[in-house]
Parts: sequence; C-alpha cells; structure tokens
Amino acid sequence: MKKLIIITLAVGMLAQTGFTQNKMGQTGAQFLSVASDAWGGGMAEAMTIIEMRSASLLFNPAGMARMDARVDIMASQNQWIADITHNLFTMAINPAGGKYGVFGASLMTVDYGEMQGTMVWQNDKGYIDTEIIKPSAYAAGVGYAKSLSDKFAVGAQIKYIGLNYGRSVFPDEDGNADTVKSHIAFASAFDVGTIFKTGWHSLAFGMSVRNFSDEVKMEKESFQLPLTLSLGIGMDLFDLFRDSMGDQQLQIAVDALHYRSHPEQLKIGLEYRPVDLLALRTGFYTSEDENTDSFDENDLTFGLGIQQFGLEFDYAYTPKGVWNEVHRVSARFSF
Repeated sequence: MKKLIIITLAVGMLAQTGFTQNKMGQTGAQFLSVASDAWGGGMAEAMTIIEMRSASLLFNPAGMARMDARVDIMASQNQWIADITHNLFTMAINPAGGKYGVFGASLMTVDYGEMQGTMVWQNDKGYIDTEIIKPSAYAAGVGYAKSLSDKFAVGAQIKYIGLNYGRSVFPDEDGNADTVKSHIAFASAFDVGTIFKTGWHSLAFGMSVRNFSDEVKMEKESFQLPLTLSLGIGMDLFDLFRDSMGDQQLQIAVDALHYRSHPEQLKIGLEYRPVDLLALRTGFYTSEDENTDSFDENDLTFGLGIQQFGLEFDYAYTPKGVWNEVHRVSARFSF
C-alpha cells in the first residue's frame, strides 16, 4: 500500500509540472472538463471525495472502490450552452465483493449541432456556402479501483478521445476548389485518484488528476488537453449530532481545483437526505479572473435525486448568465 501511495503522489507531482507553462486558452477537447452527470451538477461538481459508483469515473475513479452493488449502470444527458448536447454512459462491475477490485467503463459523446460551412471565393460576397458541418467528439474509457484498506482507496482510468471538426475545402491559387480535407484528431489520456477516510466520523480527503496526456496535433497546430488537479475534503455534518439527527444526512464537499486552461476554482457542494429515497442538492463555485476581477457565468447550482429499489433519477439546474441555463438528467440502476 505504501508503494501505491508513493506512486499516486508521484503522478500528482508529475501532473503539477504540466501546469508550469502558461497554457491559458491553448487547450482543446474542452468537453472533457464538463461534468455531464446530474448528481455532480447539482453539487457544483465538488465530487472528489464523493463515492458515486460508476459515475466516479467522471471525477475521481477511486470513488468506485467501495461500491457495494455487483453492477451499477448510469446514463445521463446534459443540455449544455449554445445548443451543445453531451450524452454519457458509465458502468461498473464488482465481481467478488471488492476482493479483486471494481472494473468500470465510460463513454461520452458530444453533439455540437449543425453550422453552415463557407469558403473564400472571388464573387461579390467574397465567399460561397459549402456543406453543412456537424462537428462531434467522444471519449471512451476503462477504469479500475481498489480499496486497499478500510481507509484508503485508489483508482485509475485510461481514455481514448476522438475529435471530428468536419471538412474544409482548400482553394488553389486562382480561388478554385482544390482539396477537401477532414479535420480529425485522436488522443489518449489518463485519470488517477485516491480517497482517504480519516476514521474521525466520515471525514475524508481526496485527490484526482484528470486528462493527463501528451500534446494533440491537428493539421499543423498542437494543443493540450484540459489537465485538471483536484484536492477535496468533505464529511456528513450530521455525524457530529448523530443522536439527534437520526438517519438524516448532510454531506458537504469542498474541492480546490488547479487547471491548465483557466484560473483556479473553489467548489462547494451540499447534499441533504432527509430520508433515503430523497436527496436535495445545491452548490457554489467561483473562478475569479486575475486580470479583470470578474467571475465566470457560474453561480448557485441546484439538484435533486429520487431513489428506490436500486433505481435513481437525478436532475440538476445550473444558471449560466448570458448563456441562459444548463439542464442535466441522469438515471442509475444498481443491483
């Protein structure tokens, strides 16, 4: 276990070196930074220490390690800004009650909608219309998590990413159509994380590194994936008053995130469960711009979950200012 702890910390330090160069605005595949899960969306994505079964592959794969169900399946849709749609599917299998760990898989697809393609042309308008462009992207991953003791769990995921930004026409020197080229790129990325339970009530610490990879090249330009380092802490606050609170739960989670693509964020999530079948969620996250002293178009988030007989439905609402709002819905099934 000591060796694995050292390896995990080393990966975190190695990932930190990836932030030493200022890559603000120079990352691609930003859909990898979007949390499409409604459970996470309702808690402002402060999920580093939250054990979410198969959905933990989105935030911290170590969250799968203590899954008590044999199989967990989750499907989610995220109606993102600018009519972008994210579809997500995750699955986890616990073949022997955790003895051999938990195996998981994830698939995210992104539909950016349609847009009219154009190209420069020698006419009055200076351009002509070409075909309708339908850009898309996907990320497919396989993961593994293991609880090494009653306090410490580790997890990792390997992802394969595909980007398709449509086709374009390259004119010759006279402005006539010459070559049609498809703009596609592929990459692989690695996620790793840990969760440590202190033993004092339900207090836990967590760490995750997401989207660690080499540079991706498309045509003549190279870009980085949105590498993210997350440190989290959280607990059920009602553990402090368990005798008077009964079975009620009030989970608080706080994440500090360091990004390659934009300034740091602090995320705070709350989940109140008055009874097992109902969860009420809210959260808040900020990202102050050092240059403009302004905040992102993010404010409070809201969500709820209803579960019974191993089936759970989650919904999350996130206001986005001038971008209107974001709606996420998820369905989960465990047995």
